[in-house]
Formats: sequence, C-alpha cells, structure tokens
Amino acid sequence: CRGSRPRGGSQRGPASYRHAPGAREERAPFPALRGFAGGAMDLAYVCEWEKKPKSNHCPSIPLVCAWSCRNLIAFTTDLKNEEEKDLTHMVHIIDTEHPWDVYSVNSGHAEVITCLEWDQSGSRLLSADADGHIKCWSMTDHLANSWENTVGSMVEGDPVVALSWLHNGVKLALHVEKSGASNFGEKFSRVKFSPSLTLFGGKPMEGWIAVTISGLVTVSLLKPNGQVLTSTESLCRLRCRVALADVAFTGGGNIVVATSDGSSTSPVQFYKVCVSVVNEKCKIDTEILPSLFMRCTTDPARKDKYPAITHLKFLARDMSEQVLLCASNQNSSIVECWSLRKEGLPVNNIFQQISPVVGDKQPMILKWRILSATNDLDRVSAVALPKLPISLTNTDLKVANDTKFFPGLGLALAFHDGSVHIVHRLSLQMMAVFYGSSSQRPVDEQTIKRQRTAGPLVHFKAMQLSWTSLALAGIDSHGKLSMLRISPSMGHVLDMNMSLRHLLFLLEYCMVTGYDWWDILLHVQPNMVQNLVEKLHEEYMRQNAALQQVLSTRIVAMKASLCKLSSSTIARVCDYHAKLFLIAISCTLKSLLRPHFLNTPDKSPGDRLTEICSKITDIDIDKVMINLKTEEFVLEMTTLQSLQQLIQWVGDFVLYLLASLPNQGSPVRPGHSFLRDGASLGMFRELMVVIRIWGLLKPSCLPVYTATSDTQDSMSLLFRLLTKLWLCCREENHITEPDDTLIDECCLLPSQLLIPNIDWLPINDGIISKLQNKQLVRLQFGKAPGLVGHTVSSQFDAFVRAPGQPKIDHLRRLHLGAYPTEECKSCTRCGCVTMLKSPNKVTAVKQWEQRWIKNCLCGGLWRRMPLSY
Repeated sequence: CRGSRPRGGSQRGPASYRHAPGAREERAPFPALRGFAGGAMDLAYVCEWEKKPKSNHCPSIPLVCAWSCRNLIAFTTDLKNEEEKDLTHMVHIIDTEHPWDVYSVNSGHAEVITCLEWDQSGSRLLSADADGHIKCWSMTDHLANSWENTVGSMVEGDPVVALSWLHNGVKLALHVEKSGASNFGEKFSRVKFSPSLTLFGGKPMEGWIAVTISGLVTVSLLKPNGQVLTSTESLCRLRCRVALADVAFTGGGNIVVATSDGSSTSPVQFYKVCVSVVNEKCKIDTEILPSLFMRCTTDPARKDKYPAITHLKFLARDMSEQVLLCASNQNSSIVECWSLRKEGLPVNNIFQQISPVVGDKQPMILKWRILSATNDLDRVSAVALPKLPISLTNTDLKVANDTKFFPGLGLALAFHDGSVHIVHRLSLQMMAVFYGSSSQRPVDEQTIKRQRTAGPLVHFKAMQLSWTSLALAGIDSHGKLSMLRISPSMGHVLDMNMSLRHLLFLLEYCMVTGYDWWDILLHVQPNMVQNLVEKLHEEYMRQNAALQQVLSTRIVAMKASLCKLSSSTIARVCDYHAKLFLIAISCTLKSLLRPHFLNTPDKSPGDRLTEICSKITDIDIDKVMINLKTEEFVLEMTTLQSLQQLIQWVGDFVLYLLASLPNQGSPVRPGHSFLRDGASLGMFRELMVVIRIWGLLKPSCLPVYTATSDTQDSMSLLFRLLTKLWLCCREENHITEPDDTLIDECCLLPSQLLIPNIDWLPINDGIISKLQNKQLVRLQFGKAPGLVGHTVSSQFDAFVRAPGQPKIDHLRRLHLGAYPTEECKSCTRCGCVTMLKSPNKVTAVKQWEQRWIKNCLCGGLWRRMPLSY
C-alpha cells in the first residue's frame, strides 16, 4: 500500500461522481477533492502471517473484525487442515501496541463466524456463526492474551446476521463546538438514556440480542447468578428471509432492528423490539415501524442498475433515527444516508373548518427522509462507522470551520480496488482518502486490458474505526492486518493550535470515559509533547476538586504515555510511574488506619494525618508524631511485616531524591520533577510519619539503611531534609529554591548512607515509539520485531538492568532472580512486570494487590509473559 495523495484529473467536488456517456465501469472510485491536502491517511504498520509453501491461514467468508474501547482488535480467519480437508474457524485477538503478540483460539464454531461484538467495557467478546451459535468470551485472570468461552446461546441451524450487546444506559455526548470550553461538563454531557433492561434498583441487566436469517430475534440475558435466560421471537407475523440486519437503541430503552432481504427493489424494514422479564422468563414484544425504499430504485436512470443491497448500518448503536444503505452491482455501488423524522400530517380544509388544528395538536407521523446520496462509486467492500457519540446540533449539516473536519464526523468506505475513503457521516462529503497500491488509475488502454486479466485486487474485506476515529484497522483479502493513521485535521490545512486542540479534546474524552488513548498517540510528534502535557494539566486544574480526585491517576498515566514520545521529556516517564506507585501506596497504607472509637468523627484517620502534617511544619519527626492519636495506627504484627517491601521503597525513594538534589539542574535524571512537586513530597512526609509510628510497634518493618555510623537516626535525618525541601515548594504558585545549607547537607548524604539503586520501569517494547518517523513498519504475527528501540533509550542505560541481572516484581517490590521461575504478567502500556499469582495470604497485601488485579496502575491491560522473558 502507498500513502495517500490526490490523483491527477479535474478538480471536481465530492458530488461529481459522474461519467461521460458510454464510459467504462472500471474507474477510480473518487475524483480529486477541491482543497484537499495530502497526508490525511497513511499506513502506520502492517502485520501479516508467516509465509509458508502452503499457507494454512485463509480469510473467512465473510471476514469480520471488532475494535474495543481498550484498543483490542478481534478478527477471524480460517485454518486449513491439509490432511483432513476441513476448516477450523479461528478468532484472533491483538493489542494494537503489540500486534505481533496475537492470541489465536479455536472458536469451536462449526460454521463460519458471521459477527464479532465487544461489550461496553472492552473485556468480553461475542462471536456468532452461520449455524446460530453465539459464544461469549471473557479474559482469563484479566489477561489480554488469555481468553475462554464462558457462556453462550443458540438458535439451532439459523445463521446469525446481526449481533449486539444490550445497552447499559450510559451515553456521554461530545460537543465539538464547545471543545474550547474550560469545564468538562460543557464539553461532555451525560445524555438521558435508558438501559435496554433493568434489574431491581435500576441496575442495567447484561445480555445480547441477535437477528437470524429467517427473521427471528433472540435475546439472551445474563442473570447475576451466572445463568443465561434466552428467548426467541419472530420479528413479524409473516417471516421472510433476512440477508442484512443491524441493531440500534432508543433513549427510552427500546431496541430498533433494521432488516433487508438483500434486494434493492424490496423495502428496508424496521422493527421496534421491547424486552422484559415476566415471572423469571424473558419476554419479547415486536412492533413494525415505517419502512423505506432506496432512492436509487425510484430513479429511472438507476432503477435496475444496483440490484443488491450489500451494506445496512445504523450510523451509531444509539442513533436509531439514521441509517446508511449501500446498493451494488458487480462493478459499482451507491451509498445513501436516511433519517427518520417526525412530520406533521396535513389535514383537509374541510376538517380544518370543523376543528381547527392548534399548536401541538396537529397529528404527527414518522417518515424516512433521505439526507444525502453519492453518485456512482466503485464497488464498496467494507464499511466502518465512527463510535464517537458526537452531538450534532445543526440539523442542516453545517458546522463551524474549525470542526467541520473533526475525525469523529466521518465514516470509512473501502473499495474493491484497494482504496479507502472517509466521508461525512450525514452529508457523505469527502473528508479524506487513502489509495492502496492496487488502486492507481490506469494510464492507457493496454494497462486496462492487463488489469482485467490480472488476479483479484487486494482490498479490505472488514475494517473498524478506533473509538476516537484517529485510526483504522483493515483486514484484507489475504488475512493481513493494516493499521491506518487518520489525521485529526482530515488532511486539510489547519494551524497547529487547531490540530493540538483536536488531540487535546480527544485526550480529555478518554480521560473522562476511561477509554484507552493509544490511537491518539499515533499523531503526537515530539515537538507537540510538551505543549500537550501543559495544556492537559491546565484543563485538569480548571475542574472542580471532586472531579480532579477522580481523574488524578488517569491524568498522570496519560502524561507518562505522552512524555515517552519525546527525547526531551522521556526522563519524566519514570517520575510519572513512580508517582502512580506513590499514590497507590499512600491510599493503601492510609486505608489500614482505623479510628480508635466506634463513634467516628467526620474525618478518617488518613484525612487527619494529611491535615496535621500539612499544618505542622516542624522538621523533627517525633514532634509531628506527638500531635497524632497513635492508637489509630495500631496494626497486627504480621500485617506490618508483610508491608515491609512497600515501606522499603518509600524509604529508598526519599533517600534517592534527597541525594539527587545537588544535581537538580539535570532534567534528564529520573526523579527530577519530584524536587518541585510539593504534593508528592507531602505524601512522602506523611508516609514517613506513619512508618515511624509503626516502627515503634514492629522495628523489623522499618526501611533498612546502610549507614556509616551506628548511632545515626537515619529516618530523623531524612525527614528533616525532606521537610526543608517540602517547605520550598508546598505552595505551587510560590516555589522557592533550596538554600545552600540544605544542598550541602544533601551533598553529605552519600558519605552517611548508602544510596540505593532504584529499579525504574523498563523501556516499553511496544510499537508506538517506532511509528513517529511516519515510515511504514512491517510486522509478522507471532514474531517480535527485531527493530532498534527508542533512539533516546541510551539515556537510561544506567537505570536499566542488564541481561542476567536479577529481575524485580515492580508492584510487590520482590526480587524474582535472574531467571524467574514464577509466571509473570506485564502491562501492555508501561511495561510494568509482576507475578501472576500472589505469594502472600495476608489481608493487607491482598488489599494492595486488588488495586491492580484487573489493570496496571497506569490503566493498561495485563498480558501473560513467557518464563524466559
């Protein structure tokens, strides 16, 4: 494939899909777009199967793929068995950051897989086949590369043509026109949306809905006890063949199903489906809604030109009023966008005189109206719809100049000649285009003849847009995965501030929703990192205190992933991960404190600890302890001993920070940003006080220091220096430089205490840092790339363990040895490594481990690592 560029030819607008009389059907799908700038879409990487003399991987027919909000991609292929001459239907799941680390599982489906659907959390996957079997896949031990089939349902012998999870009632609308607002509540608003089905207390009930080829709708509900409640009903009394179908949801909790028998001369039917539970049984009620005929069938010039409807899609799962239709013949297609509107029913003048219609009393009717349509296109092979719930306030399709090319407004069309096109999801106006290697315009008649006799063109048979619409994954006719980067400005010339504003807006959206933001990082260049981090922090600080507390760890993880992309900020990555670890330790240790009396005051012991430590600025740790109720700090001896590894990390990190203070002018040194971070230094100070009190109960839980003097009180010394440093920067707006006395005392620390080596997180082995030069990266499934890592990784040679040195559990702070024998898992985003199974049974340690059992502290998913890592 080649990068995008406008083709030669006349500069006609997107509506000029026309041909001279008698023109051939073989043609380029789109003319050049007026004002279009190149670089709107380009290939980031391609991942393909290993080439063998007799390749046993072949694409399924139909090929399907799905993209989750956690940036996991699932797709299907068939595995040929040369000896038994049969096919095994495989499901493959990859993380976009490590596409070569594919998890392939035999789906167990007897027939070809027709549908794949992720749930709203991105942790479960539905697969359905042409025999009516539906399977639900869940992560094993919360690992992204380990899946198992837990439950399922079936409609025996009836192929499934449409599949969807039931709606959970959560919808957050994006207001693109308010992307410059300061309050997140103005940019992202919670839309009143009812779940498809609710349990007692209004909790949404989980389950899925499927439509079969014979016109049946089946609903499966997941009961809290793990059982599946299934019911099947006909969409209408007169059942007919359903070749295409799609499912959408209404704000009132109903479900809308669109169906077509595949013929463009037949109407596209719509049905309202209501699901309820009566006497522990699932009940389905259906109702016929207004239908429509495609416009191309009523046009005399095109009446018989497009005999088949090949694609039927609602524009969004929660937008049942808008539908996209594509009709095709063997060589070309036409796309139409329709909208369901409520219109007034005209009343005859005779009845007007008898009973005049006033205001809202006028009778209304629901009617489908066509919004837009294309002219003749090349044959469409796949459609990908945006997942961003953008609020379109302008019904006339006109939007402001700075938002008209926002990526979430476009949908993707793939063509049989290998090209991909992004069009506006309502107006179908061209927004961006990508030309594959097989989609170049023939230059002469001989080339046309050779092209006719050539083999089938490579094109996308299935594709999906990411959740921010900044990336597109396509599976082509050879089973190869291509990752396309979609420009935030859609290739149009926008100033740098506007492009950064788009990226910042989408980063904020991911921060609020909890979605993974890997696809946004595809577009961040090194010169953008500093600006984005600063702007992100400014927007975060404008929010109210409650929202800041909710998003406190997520913004730190986001800053860490951004800083990894620039050589000038990569040193801060270690600091941000250390801050995440510090926040988690602080919350865990404070949560162990219990009030001495049952009639607890308004504030918890942890809150009072924070308040007292911030008020009392004494540099003597024992004088700070006097003001605390030490009885609230009493814990069991086994609990205190089990926390020693975490306590040791706190002590080591404080010593490392203070010893590095004289070198504070070097921003490439890890830990540099802590020296100006009053909030983090305050947390360390609080923990030092807690550890001091616990040391009185259990001296062996104290951090171990190697001192040159036996009489030296190391904790008192470190607390005194830490407090002096904290006083310099506790007020964010009035940071002062440390005085010479403090720096001189810190210079003496290496002669008083042995400075420990800090085990920083390894440089991540992901793909994102290798894509910044905009060069295509070619990968192979099952084989890690032999590429040189980030060019600035040499800066961290002193902080990374060499091969053969002991490895460490980064979250439990346990040494694993040079060649670990325990199974481990690593984070797909930050590279953090920890043991898969807990070696400790103490309740306090279990409480600590529960903080990262599902996700890493940075929010990334876990993946199982080989023992030889």
